[in-house]
Amino acid sequence: MFQRDYLMRMIHQMSEAVGQIMGLRQQRENKEALLLVDELLDRNFRMNSRLLQSLSGEDIVRLMTRSGATDYSGLQSIAVLLREKAAIHEEEGDGALAFGLRVKALHLQLRSVLDGSGTIVADPEQEARALEQQVIPYELPESLKRLLLSWYEAGGRLADAENILHELLEDGELEFEEAEHFYVRMKQLGNERLQAGGLSIEEVMEASELLQSQWNKQGV
Repeated sequence: MFQRDYLMRMIHQMSEAVGQIMGLRQQRENKEALLLVDELLDRNFRMNSRLLQSLSGEDIVRLMTRSGATDYSGLQSIAVLLREKAAIHEEEGDGALAFGLRVKALHLQLRSVLDGSGTIVADPEQEARALEQQVIPYELPESLKRLLLSWYEAGGRLADAENILHELLEDGELEFEEAEHFYVRMKQLGNERLQAGGLSIEEVMEASELLQSQWNKQGV
């Protein structure tokens, strides 16, 4: 009963808050909108602007996890508030701060999607797709790239998954075995599913062989 009441209160509060924030933005009252976002983050999650700037997306996930159970309603709520906060900062001309906030919001929504939380406060899949379009042109942190890799693969966006895989390899953030396992999974899908995801069995075989050759040259 307590959990249900908590969820219903959170859903209602976030819906009402987003409406208020959007109304303030439409009236060009961005300072008041930021104050409202910060008030909600502090009141519900004990997170102020300084703390949020110091935390990574995964840090926030850890803070919202107790005894192995993650509060996905909290994650989705924080992500929505970060999304709104980012939009306000962008309107104020601070694109760098907006980008950082969107990266964290996307991280939280991807964790919700990949962990199968379902829609609680917001649809994490829909939110993730919107945030992805805003941050994907820029260099992303390794932790977010790994989540994107899993999300793309799970969603059948196989060419996008392979692109992220190679970025991680080039950055030295992915072990050979992890990349090898990716191509093993791709080979098991069959050409029809590969083509639907933007790849072909020929491309997969060639990339797998090239990967093996490169690692052999390095003495792996």
